[in-house]
Amino acid sequence: MKHTSIRLADGRELIYFDEADDAVRASVDQRDLAAPPAPTQLRRDPLTEEWVAIASSRQGRPLLPPTSECPLCPSKPDYFTEIPADDYDVVVFENRFPSFSTSAPIEPASDDYPSTRPGVGRCEVVCFTPDHESSFGRLSETRVRTVLAALAQRTAELSQVPGVEQVFCFENRGVEIGVTMHHPHGQIYAYPYVTPKTRQHLAAARRHHEATGRNLYADVLAAEIADGARVLARNDHWTAFVPAFARWPFEVHLAPHRQVPDLAALSDEEREAAAPLWLSLVRGFDALFDAPMPYIGAWHQAPVREDRELAYLHLQLFSIRRGPGKLKYLAGSESAMGAFVNDIPPEESASALRAAMQATLS
Repeated sequence: MKHTSIRLADGRELIYFDEADDAVRASVDQRDLAAPPAPTQLRRDPLTEEWVAIASSRQGRPLLPPTSECPLCPSKPDYFTEIPADDYDVVVFENRFPSFSTSAPIEPASDDYPSTRPGVGRCEVVCFTPDHESSFGRLSETRVRTVLAALAQRTAELSQVPGVEQVFCFENRGVEIGVTMHHPHGQIYAYPYVTPKTRQHLAAARRHHEATGRNLYADVLAAEIADGARVLARNDHWTAFVPAFARWPFEVHLAPHRQVPDLAALSDEEREAAAPLWLSLVRGFDALFDAPMPYIGAWHQAPVREDRELAYLHLQLFSIRRGPGKLKYLAGSESAMGAFVNDIPPEESASALRAAMQATLS
């Protein structure tokens, strides 16, 4: 695989990840673009000790543009997009409407109320395919491996950016989830702090390790494999399962058998083995109700600097759809209190997903 970095008209970086080693990328961004927006501001919530990004420039981002105006498609002679080339395999570029930016200065938080600091970091868009009408589930295994290689490379690179504390790779799919672009794509956030969810996971992992000397997620994975009732698929390197504690109607974890902190730490063999299972899970989601499934695919990775020995890389794939024409809304209990109630028992969900995944193979 070959990757080539160029600069867009406003100075943002774009990287082509080509499956052919002899690919040549000479196209130039011909647009006349305004300078990137000013850096965002982080404000600390003293009630939760969490940071909130105030990113007003994101109000101007496109909202579900028609195919003819999609900024993630290849450029054409009569319409220039974010990708200058007329074709590509996988492309990663700096988001034009970022929540965090490397142009922000690295400064300590202020002591007043509200406590603030610049929103240093980086936000990137990952285009999986030039085909606007495609989806992740329709990619080839080769293309999914290219996506994984790109995510691993970006994780390694972004982990070296000054001020970045955690790298999060994810895909939002479906208008029900809130996507603003139909084109198949994911995103990467390089945060200037360790996210609340990761801190919660690490705190539990630390307590478990102090009590047992073992890794918490490794014990969860071992217990799910031993039980087997919620296991969906396995190969030599990975296991996919519905966790017994699933809070979403349809939720799957895909975890490597070896504890690693992030995608960059996977071996070539592990990345190769992850692709068919990841693809099978997404296809199973779409087959479940014979309709495109809204979902979030979230790669949980270790922080850049702290508690890496406690973390355990895994993909969490989940949907808010609980049935045909039915969505799970996060109302009072979930949104205000963070207390989830799942309508579908995980064992039932696992059985339905297994059948749906099998149907995609026939």
